[in-house]
Amino acid sequence: MTIRKKVLATLALGTLGLVSFRAASDNERYFEIAKNLDIFATLFKEVNTYYVDEITPAKLVKTGIEAMLRSLDPYTNYIPEDDIEDFRTMTTGQYGGIGASVVKRNGKTVVQSAYEGYPAQKAGLLPGDEILDINGVIVDKKSNADISKLLKGQANSMVKLMVTRYGQDKPVEINITRDKIQVENVPYTGMISTDVGYFQLGGFTVDAGKEVRAAVTKLKEQGAKKIVFDIRDNPGGLLNEAVNISNLFIDKGLDVVSTKGKVTEWNKTYKALDVPLDTQIPVAIITSNRSASASEIVSGVLQDYDRAVVVGERTFGKGLVQATRPLSYNSQLKVTTAKYYIPSGRCIQEIDYAHRSDDGSLGKFPDSLRTAFKTTAGRTVYDGGGVAPDIEVNDREIADVTRILLQKSYLFDYATRYRSEHPTIVSARLFKLSDADYQKFVAYLQGKNISYSTDAEKALTELSKKVKEEKHYDDVKLELEGVRKKITMNKANDLQRFKPEIKELLEQEIVSRYFFEKGRTEAGFDDDPNIIAAVAVLNDPNRYAALLKPSGQAASARKSAGTK
Repeated sequence: MTIRKKVLATLALGTLGLVSFRAASDNERYFEIAKNLDIFATLFKEVNTYYVDEITPAKLVKTGIEAMLRSLDPYTNYIPEDDIEDFRTMTTGQYGGIGASVVKRNGKTVVQSAYEGYPAQKAGLLPGDEILDINGVIVDKKSNADISKLLKGQANSMVKLMVTRYGQDKPVEINITRDKIQVENVPYTGMISTDVGYFQLGGFTVDAGKEVRAAVTKLKEQGAKKIVFDIRDNPGGLLNEAVNISNLFIDKGLDVVSTKGKVTEWNKTYKALDVPLDTQIPVAIITSNRSASASEIVSGVLQDYDRAVVVGERTFGKGLVQATRPLSYNSQLKVTTAKYYIPSGRCIQEIDYAHRSDDGSLGKFPDSLRTAFKTTAGRTVYDGGGVAPDIEVNDREIADVTRILLQKSYLFDYATRYRSEHPTIVSARLFKLSDADYQKFVAYLQGKNISYSTDAEKALTELSKKVKEEKHYDDVKLELEGVRKKITMNKANDLQRFKPEIKELLEQEIVSRYFFEKGRTEAGFDDDPNIIAAVAVLNDPNRYAALLKPSGQAASARKSAGTK
């Protein structure tokens, strides 16, 4: 036998060995699956037959399915037939309804907002209205989900609401004709200054790419020479829309994102297939720690190609791709099928769902295992922890008193009152509350429950507890009481001490009553530290260019930048 034949024979034997080993392995796996499914079925039968109380089979099985999937990752979900419509709304952004946000608060059903241009707003429904009944169904004991179902329905169908309104003695009847509601992916487009345009991207449902194209085109027509692209708090959505949006700013033919998973036939590299809209206009893209998935693809692609300066916080770190699979009885499975990799080669997934501790807890990829990659220009970026910004701007921590005012809806309720008492105001960007106006708000709060514990009070309580345990309380009692009194005195002045912060949020809430969410956005232009930072870097061409060079001292070049 020649050497060549010996080698071929050896290879053939090795291949046969692999095939037989694979077959054996598969057979064992299929047996394990069949065995455990049989155990589950027989166990369920026994529980259903002998359990002391009556059980609901569908509910029990759904609980079992959800517990099983929860052991994988938060994004692999079972979608029963009853929830399919809500799932479609999430992916398409479209539903039949009135176009309003309604919440339960202290047993009341309150209109949070009525979307501009949609049936609820056109029919005169106002934020702050309390809904008493919907088509004759009293809603005081209904859940948010129940109320949502009552409000939604086929386009052109009628829904009758009975509401109470601040300033009116009797309930008001409002008849609204439902319509197809399309949640906008781009809720705001406008000019910050004569040459800086701004737009928000809130989602990645169908046609998000077309909406972004239209927004950028409109801004350029209005004179924009630089763009602020706000993608904060965007949870993501359709992968192909992330590709379409990235394509607007990068050259045709470039890689956008690659997906890699267990089913190798599904692995794919998505490229920019169209002629871009603009590859030269300076862009600052604002991110937050709640910008996830498709948001991270867009911000990561623009960073990897040195196409934009990323401003804000490190993004969420979701580098996983989901697909939906049909199940029996019109249900579906949304299952994680792959990880995605952006052009530099990095995957931004932060949490390692594949390896849990013995107690079931999850860990993040440690800095020691994070790998350095290079952008097109040679800048260093890292995998395993979201997209780190080039200019880091942390969200401001609001004061305890401000948090309570928001949580108890005192700002919201006062804005409702203000709208009733003031038919009109100046434009959103010019509106400011005077000192006298603010004092009226402070007077409104008299008698309201705005009690809260500051961090200092909590620390002092803990310290008192410790010294009592160690039998030293009597020795330091006077000092502790002195500190407590000083904290209480300072706290009593919090409405004045944090007046600028509270006033800013109250102004935005009031403006939204007249100019909707677009007005709220414009009212915040002068106070938003992220927008201020984005505009500053766009207006400084030398700094902008320096950040996109290999020597640029960007936050993204630090391995643990923005670590949560």
